[in-house]
Amino acid sequence: MREISARLITEKVADLCIQANYHLGQDVIDAMKRGLEKEESPTGRAILEQLLENAAIAKEGEFPICQDTGFAVFFVELGQEVHVVDGGLTDAITAGVIKGYGEGFLRKSIVSDPLKRQNTGNNTPPVIWIDVVAGEQIKITMAPKGGGSENMSEVAMLTPADGAEGVKNFVVDKVRRSGGNPCPPIVVGVGIGGTFEKVAYLAKKSILRPVGHRNPDPYYAAMEEELLERVNQLGVGPQGLGGRITALDVHVEVFPCHIASLPAAVNIQCHAARHKEVIL
Repeated sequence: MREISARLITEKVADLCIQANYHLGQDVIDAMKRGLEKEESPTGRAILEQLLENAAIAKEGEFPICQDTGFAVFFVELGQEVHVVDGGLTDAITAGVIKGYGEGFLRKSIVSDPLKRQNTGNNTPPVIWIDVVAGEQIKITMAPKGGGSENMSEVAMLTPADGAEGVKNFVVDKVRRSGGNPCPPIVVGVGIGGTFEKVAYLAKKSILRPVGHRNPDPYYAAMEEELLERVNQLGVGPQGLGGRITALDVHVEVFPCHIASLPAAVNIQCHAARHKEVIL
């Protein structure tokens, strides 16, 4: 049994919070550059150029990419041979968020109650998803999720008769109805299958996949390509002001489901598709 200190987890999580909010992934930057080559709208091209410049300024100056530094969402792969000592895992991650959002001068966006609306003042509590896996390591992925893009999420409990076309139509229509609200160009996370809550988790987790990396199943890889093409034919464009590049990518994740069900979910990520990970 390998022991990992809660204090180490706190330090690493604090750094993840800062780095994720300051440094846009190279996969996203490369995708925007490719989009710039395809974009025909002068306004769309100007916006993409500004987004690339913004990312460069944030990286060089150690500033947040966006003023909305998001809900702190964590995906943790916990090795079953790991024992966290000197504290608990959830408490260690929470302390890391407090430290990171404080030292990184990141906006605190979380209210303690959804209706009473009092800010917690430290961007906690975080949302933490834990998968127990084989091994003696902990992999922690931090994904700040902004409110504008999160608000464009939706779950549809379709019927098996709706089939693949029903799912695809739901996804494309959701992007159309979202318009410029999620700050395009976006990454569209799609979950298919499971249950009501599982399908939303699949959609959220799918946006962690690097832009340009296809689902390993050729069937769903082809679906991703088709959805990306259809979404980019909507004409929403960068920041919703028209153009070809509405989405940088579409990621689909699936899970077995009940014979009577066909759950589908969309979780949209804004142009600041931020996430960082560490393995301890």
